Formats: sequence, structure tokens, C-alpha cells
Amino acid sequence: MGYRILIAAAVGAHFAFLAFGIFGGFLAWRWRRLIWLQVVCAGWLLVIVAAGLSCPLTWLEDRGRVGAGLAPLNGGFLDNHVAGVFYPHGYEWAARIVVVVIVGASWIGFALRSKPRDRVG
Repeated sequence: MGYRILIAAAVGAHFAFLAFGIFGGFLAWRWRRLIWLQVVCAGWLLVIVAAGLSCPLTWLEDRGRVGAGLAPLNGGFLDNHVAGVFYPHGYEWAARIVVVVIVGASWIGFALRSKPRDRVG
């Protein structure tokens, strides 16, 4: 039972991290200090995807699977939990473009909202 909780926690943490890395810039519109954490998360996502690195949360999920008597999954989190659910298999390139547009829009919006406004009167 403990290993299944570990698996669920690793998958949940992955989804939360991915969501914040993509959409966290919009949260920073309200809570400005979050932008730095979001930039770090988005940068980590970029490095993982561009370099084809394995995420530590994937390693943790695989250890939980082995401990629960299940085989580790082939591929990473995106291959096993995101592709085919949020975008069709084989369209990773399109998903990456959408993510870049979303992150870019959130950063542009953050910059525009952070710009000092002229006060009249």
C-alpha cells in the first residue's frame, strides 16, 4: 500500500509541477513574487524536454512501481501520463508550441501589468 501512495504522490507532484511551470506566470499577475519560481520551473521543464533528461520524479515513480511489484514504465512522465490524454500521440511538437505560447503570453502579460502607470492629477 505504501508504494502505491508513493506512485500516486510522484504522479500528483508531476502534474502540479507541470501545471505551475506552464500556467504559473498567470498566477504571478496576482502574486508578483511567484514569477521567479515560475521562471525556474519553466526553465527546468525546458531543460528536461530539450536535453531529454530524466526527471527525479519519474525515478521516484519507477522505484514505487518496482516496490509495488509493477514494472517501471518505458519513457518519462509526458510519454506515459500526458501524451494521449492532453494531446494525441505523435503531436508532441504541437503541444510544445502551445506551451511556449502559453508561457510567453503569461510573461508578456506579467510585464505589461508590472509596468509603472502614469498618474494624472
